[in-house]
Amino acid sequence: FSNRPKSLKILLNPQSHKKEATQIYYGKVEPLLKIAGIKTDVTITEYEGHALSLLKECELHGFDGVVCVGGDGSASEVAHALLLRAQRNAGMETDYILTPVQAQLPLGHVQPVDVCTFSTTSKLLRFGFSAMFGFGGRTLALAEKHRWMSPNQRRDFAVIKTLAKLNHWQVIQGQFLNVSIMAIPCLCSVAPRGLAPNTRLNNGSMALIIARNTSRPEFIKHLKRYAGVKNQFNFPFVETYTVEEVKVQPRNNTSGHNPDEEDRPPEIALEKNFPWNVDGDLMEVASEVHVRLHPKLINLYGGTMEEMNDSKVT
Repeated sequence: FSNRPKSLKILLNPQSHKKEATQIYYGKVEPLLKIAGIKTDVTITEYEGHALSLLKECELHGFDGVVCVGGDGSASEVAHALLLRAQRNAGMETDYILTPVQAQLPLGHVQPVDVCTFSTTSKLLRFGFSAMFGFGGRTLALAEKHRWMSPNQRRDFAVIKTLAKLNHWQVIQGQFLNVSIMAIPCLCSVAPRGLAPNTRLNNGSMALIIARNTSRPEFIKHLKRYAGVKNQFNFPFVETYTVEEVKVQPRNNTSGHNPDEEDRPPEIALEKNFPWNVDGDLMEVASEVHVRLHPKLINLYGGTMEEMNDSKVT
């Protein structure tokens, strides 16, 4: 294992995985790293955005890689921070980036991964791997208002309540219940085959998945398909595209979400900011969002899905 990393920076989110992340790391992960002779420097994050602020300034030259112990949001925050740092180190303007600089991870079994940028006409908003606008964004915005609940409780509550308020659009043409943009397959517990099972980590394209206006029962059937083996896109109101860039322009009078007045009917809701779900984090934007794919922009430890499946067979 000549390419094995010798020193790693560990960022641990103690709130992740039902607050079991600390126990899992020190009980299962750290002993393996010690056996492998890998030195570690651990920082336990204390608030949202802590990893981002830390990685902007901390010295990383002595480390072969950065390891995030946490959920999707924590991993996305670390990737975003490392990519911003790479732009700054390359002397690039980080407010608006047309061609980002790759974030390097020199040692170990690494896998290049496609990354998206989310930007308005004049400002880079963030880096990310996936996004949902519409149902996915409204659900997350509602869940964020009930953080006193457990993660599973607030997720289920937000999904059920958002589904209950899922009204028909006033204008069907060009109006959608949900828009998903995925640069990676996004495997998770509710979608074992992935939210975008036909895309890959670094195939140079994004999956654009659009759910047009339909009845609530039909939309629920579509959502349930993600957990099974049937094709979740085999509905007349679902459209899929393979793209490299997407521009999403919300229409103020038909967005359907107002964080201050949850019970206001969607057709009369007037918003200043529209909720996006980007890698499980809430991003609120008032204007058009431009999503661009940047192939193989970051290297992550690990292998491809095909390599993982082959290892299971052997």
